[in-house]
Amino acid sequence: MTELTIPEALQDAKELLSDDGFASNNVWYHGTSSGLTQSVTNQGLVGGGDTALMKRMQSTLQTIQAPAFTAEDPVFLTQSKELAYYWADQKTKSRNLYFSNGETPIVFEVTLNEEENASVKTDAGGAALLMEPGNAYIKHLQEVYKACGKKLEEINPLKADRMDYLNKLGLAYSAKPISKKAVKLLQA
Repeated sequence: MTELTIPEALQDAKELLSDDGFASNNVWYHGTSSGLTQSVTNQGLVGGGDTALMKRMQSTLQTIQAPAFTAEDPVFLTQSKELAYYWADQKTKSRNLYFSNGETPIVFEVTLNEEENASVKTDAGGAALLMEPGNAYIKHLQEVYKACGKKLEEINPLKADRMDYLNKLGLAYSAKPISKKAVKLLQA
């Protein structure tokens, strides 16, 4: 596993991380691949919005006669540019594997009004990450904590407070699409 180098302009964990976890407010971040820039700029953020990758995956599944599926995914958000960049890197690797377009990781800043912000939920799907031995995101997160002079305490996914997935792991989502007016591309 190669170490991910976060662009300096996106390194914000030191300002956000306390003993209670990552601070949050109405400003969130979404990491994705540069191949989706125009789509996000034109439409905003839509769950399962990477239609090209979905079509490619559907095509692959059909070759082995697997049943079709639909993606009704929520929009992933995190309170840290640094964590969003991690997920952007993951999406970029997937898209480059399928499309070989030389895409790069990008991060969008998402500023929500009070009503929209109230609809952001902590992503308890993080329990699956905790249960996977040697999960790459959890390892990355442990390094982020360490670089900030903190320690990511072990979280038992069977007993965890739901807010730990947001506060400690930086995992949130919006079940609703996010308007293009709320989204701004950050320059790294």
